[in-house]
Amino acid sequence: MSRAFIALGSNLGEPLDQLQRAAASIDQLSDSAVIQISSAYRSSAVGPGEQPDYLNAVLLLETTLTPMALLTALQEIESAQGRERNLRWGARTLDLDILLYDQQAVDSLHLTIPHPRMKERNFVLYPLLEISQPKLMLPDGAELGTLVAACPLGKLQKTTFSLCAGNGANTGNADQTGPD
Repeated sequence: MSRAFIALGSNLGEPLDQLQRAAASIDQLSDSAVIQISSAYRSSAVGPGEQPDYLNAVLLLETTLTPMALLTALQEIESAQGRERNLRWGARTLDLDILLYDQQAVDSLHLTIPHPRMKERNFVLYPLLEISQPKLMLPDGAELGTLVAACPLGKLQKTTFSLCAGNGANTGNADQTGPD
């Protein structure tokens, strides 16, 4: 089984419900299981115009799906939950991004792993740290703890909202070393 970290974000249509439904749908993917889910974090929207705040989380998935098959499955979940791809960085019901997939680096027309902007996004790094370890190494050799230390918390707020996958995987820090 491969291990993938997936970022979840929503700022439309009951964001907490959107994240919960997405986690449950991801857990139902063929030959896949959600192992751990971070707490939900509230962040300011990145993008054009006035937008509501986002709720963000990160989950750890064990899967036999290839990175491209996983991307396709995640995009199907986004579409099923009303995602429209009209405006880059616009408000959305659901945004699912593959952050890391084992220690693989992928650079194709449709998929880049590690996620190209994850190193500068506190709403990705802090939830990722919550369910992994500071020593988690990215494929380029960067260490998660170092990235978090260089990325200010800013207005990011950890909420009291808990997410749970259909299999009972829930929030909290696990002894996970991340993708090997």
